[in-house]
Amino acid sequence: MAHIHKNQQALLTRVKKIRGQLNAVEKSMNDGNECLAILQQVTAIKGAVNGLMTTILEEHIREHVGKPGLSDAERAEEVEALNKILKSYLK
Repeated sequence: MAHIHKNQQALLTRVKKIRGQLNAVEKSMNDGNECLAILQQVTAIKGAVNGLMTTILEEHIREHVGKPGLSDAERAEEVEALNKILKSYLK
């Protein structure tokens, strides 16, 4: 997980922005704002979460799947674990 720690501050900044976007959706709903405005906010959240996922995924692949020196069995184990995560994410 060292790769996450290297980028931890940037990743946490993204998480905080996503949290702020979620809070804005909640406020919009409580204020009775129009559905289209809320949908636009939700779309922005989805994009932000996808961006966060992509960043973490890219680093994980570099550090854990593409890591030099892994045995075939270790690499297969990493790939299988990643496949499970991706299947869950893409549901």
